[in-house]
Amino acid sequence: MKRIYTRTGDAGTTGIHGGERVAKDDVRIEANGALDELNCHIGIIRSMLPEQSGQGISFDAPLQECQQILMALMSLVATPSAKRAQNPNSLPDNLIPDIESQIDRFTAEAGESVHFILPGGTPLAARMQLARAVCRRAERRLWTLHRQDPLPEEILRYINRLSDLLFVMARCELARQNWPEERWKAFTYKRAAK
Repeated sequence: MKRIYTRTGDAGTTGIHGGERVAKDDVRIEANGALDELNCHIGIIRSMLPEQSGQGISFDAPLQECQQILMALMSLVATPSAKRAQNPNSLPDNLIPDIESQIDRFTAEAGESVHFILPGGTPLAARMQLARAVCRRAERRLWTLHRQDPLPEEILRYINRLSDLLFVMARCELARQNWPEERWKAFTYKRAAK
């Protein structure tokens, strides 16, 4: 059996797609670390899902698709823009319309949101909110990387939408369990935009 350890990272560097080695705290590695953590949180959420009971749209299929997309996305983030065309991984053509459609379907079930809500409620909803917060951190790290080495716009847009999807899924979970949302304040910026 081949060893899992290589000892190549013992000096504080790691390999990225294309063969280059960078510091383990390089902005590219920080961005991918946040995406990896997000993927793990989504895996925990999926492990907590009850068997489908005919109650609304399944959470599992969209979340499993998100995990698949995140794996390809991490490969692309790990690749410097000058070598990205050589990366065999790609993202689906309808990436943004598909996730927006999922957001719309879960929003229709949960109802429109006009308030900030306190993360919590059921254990599943709380985990979805935690994943949403990790997703926002990943988005911040991606924008930092983007300023140094441009990323495909669809990656930045997808991660932004993924945090929205996790938010509406958390609200949907509360609605399915007849658990009241703990509201903080109304979205004043949404009222101003109308």
